[in-house]
Amino acid sequence: MKKTIISLVVLICVTHLNAQKADKFTKEKVAIDYINHSFGIYDKIQKSIWATPELGFLEEKSSAVHQKHLTENGFQVEKGVAGMPTAFIATYGSGSPVIGILAEFDALSGLSQDTVPYRKALIEGGNGHGCGHQLLGTGSVAGAVAIKKWLEASHTKGTIKVFGTPAEEGGGGKVFFAQAGLFNGIDIVLDWHPSDRNAVNTKTSLARISITYHFTGKAAHAAGNPEKGRSALDGVEAMNQMVNALREHIPSDARIHYVITNGGGLSPNVVPAEAEVSYYVRAKNIEELFDILTRVDNAADGAALGTGTQVIKNRLGGAIYPVLLNKPFTKLIQKNLERIGGIEWNEQELAFAKEIANSTNTQPEELEKVKTVEPYNESTFGQILPSSTDVADVSWNVPVGSFGTVTFIPGSPGHSWQNVAAGGTTIGTKGVLAAAKVFALTAIDLFTTPALLESIKAEFNNLRGKDYKYTPIVPDKGPELDYRIKK
Repeated sequence: MKKTIISLVVLICVTHLNAQKADKFTKEKVAIDYINHSFGIYDKIQKSIWATPELGFLEEKSSAVHQKHLTENGFQVEKGVAGMPTAFIATYGSGSPVIGILAEFDALSGLSQDTVPYRKALIEGGNGHGCGHQLLGTGSVAGAVAIKKWLEASHTKGTIKVFGTPAEEGGGGKVFFAQAGLFNGIDIVLDWHPSDRNAVNTKTSLARISITYHFTGKAAHAAGNPEKGRSALDGVEAMNQMVNALREHIPSDARIHYVITNGGGLSPNVVPAEAEVSYYVRAKNIEELFDILTRVDNAADGAALGTGTQVIKNRLGGAIYPVLLNKPFTKLIQKNLERIGGIEWNEQELAFAKEIANSTNTQPEELEKVKTVEPYNESTFGQILPSSTDVADVSWNVPVGSFGTVTFIPGSPGHSWQNVAAGGTTIGTKGVLAAAKVFALTAIDLFTTPALLESIKAEFNNLRGKDYKYTPIVPDKGPELDYRIKK
């Protein structure tokens, strides 16, 4: 009799568990079906932003498109947050857990390109979405709306927030969200990026700081009385020469880049009184970053001393940390990325992709990889990518999980005309919808399985340390809202 009762109890528990799973999958279908039936909506949104590419902090139309769509789908939108006119937070639901999704929408200068598999600018010297942020924001918004549909259908308590973050390309918009404490109270954040592969992010990034060095000298007639002049351009050139010599003596994974933003005049027979150079310094951690920065600063001071000029250093506020990875979160996203699977191109898309591949000398067999999801690779976890992202500052405030789906043609370099061309077609849109599905499935897992959220939070707290307190690399500085405006 006792064995019969125990067996009956086990049967009831198993039946209940199976019913819960079946109910979860039924509710998941609401989110996935919404995305499957919304290709036209998100194809139109991403292409409208692609067609009007706007630079960092200037994304008025792009941001407005996302805000309008989220408002129409029941989200409460707060505009102009953290001192940035194009930034927003869109919220749906109530109570815990609170899940955030990051959205971007800024373009790059000089990358105007038509949706053709050869170089053809729409506007010579114009802007273009070479990093696919028109796709990034659209995929994030699509995922958020799908999660909202599921929250409604399942009557689940919880909150979804879309963080519309401008100026990722050099402006560091997310840094100012973090500085303003806008990630306080958020349990977890989902992130993705357009890619040429379907894979979770297992690598960290480089910390980065931006600095401008403005040299001031004395104008004079370059032939008549050159002895009275002090060339600001000489200061810039002397600094650059010393920094180029410095490159041999920094760690191999560090990076230094510069552009002369003010060349010091228009006429060779006038000694330039003003000149400016803009630098990025990147390193694997904050300590190393400031060590290299000090040496670059010293080069500026030495150049000013040697040329009889003065230099003013301006550290910009969009400096960013290296990404803090989270292994349990990464593995959860991997599971859902595998559930969604790879991308299927039709004949027209494949023909387009082959022509793009020819322009980058990519082998045809590489195109087959878009149909698959790269397996999770434990050996690459924690390796360094030689790039930087302001997602990093978010990752030190709240656990962040990141992944990519195929929106570009394998073999295409980052920030390229090839990416602009492919991203503005249905190839880009298919990657957008795949990303939205991964967002939906992962959020549903987190809403319905508290143990998953707790394991991710425990890893996060362990990696940061007990007494960790986030401080921006350049504290007390607001966004440089005009950094993309030619002066």
